[in-house]
Amino acid sequence: MTVLPFDAVVCDIDGVLRHWPTTAEAGLDATHGLPAGAIEAAAFAPARLQPAITGKTTDEQWRAAVAADLAGACGSAQRARAAVAAWSDVVPRVDREVVALLGRAREAVTVALLSNATTRLERDLARQGLDTVADAVVNTARIGVAKPDPRIYLIAAERVGAAVHRCLFVDDTPANVEAARTVGMTAVHYRRPADLHDALAPLLAPGPGRP
Repeated sequence: MTVLPFDAVVCDIDGVLRHWPTTAEAGLDATHGLPAGAIEAAAFAPARLQPAITGKTTDEQWRAAVAADLAGACGSAQRARAAVAAWSDVVPRVDREVVALLGRAREAVTVALLSNATTRLERDLARQGLDTVADAVVNTARIGVAKPDPRIYLIAAERVGAAVHRCLFVDDTPANVEAARTVGMTAVHYRRPADLHDALAPLLAPGPGRP
């Protein structure tokens, strides 16, 4: 009987499973009369983002605050709200190779998604059919702590019912990877699907036409 090296896989979402275009790539800043990157600078400023990904503010409150911050640059509150509404309607690209790899891993172990996200995450995943990719979704906005806080990794391990040292963690942000290692997880810095394939290789049963 094969002994697997892990009992669970805990995988990041943004930057691994799905990929958002920048506001410049989507043409949003220019369309709304803003300097390149202005929407992202306002949205991801720590003072704005941290409360949203730890559940202190809702997604709606976060976006309203971003619009208020942009009002001066846009020339009016109405134009700022339109810019944020357009940004909110952007849909990320889903990496289907990653979806397939997680599906294969799930045949052997429990798989969870762990994301620094707002209260909109669950709705967004369902919209793109990603709500069934994993056995569990750990949304930091529902918990009150976010990566790289060590507590979030312990909570994720508890959610999947595995000892921390029996979890494989995958993330595209080096700081999050290092934090996972400090609590005892095996952690992989994701840059491309091949990184995930290599990390999951001991768990992947061969499929039709696959080595």
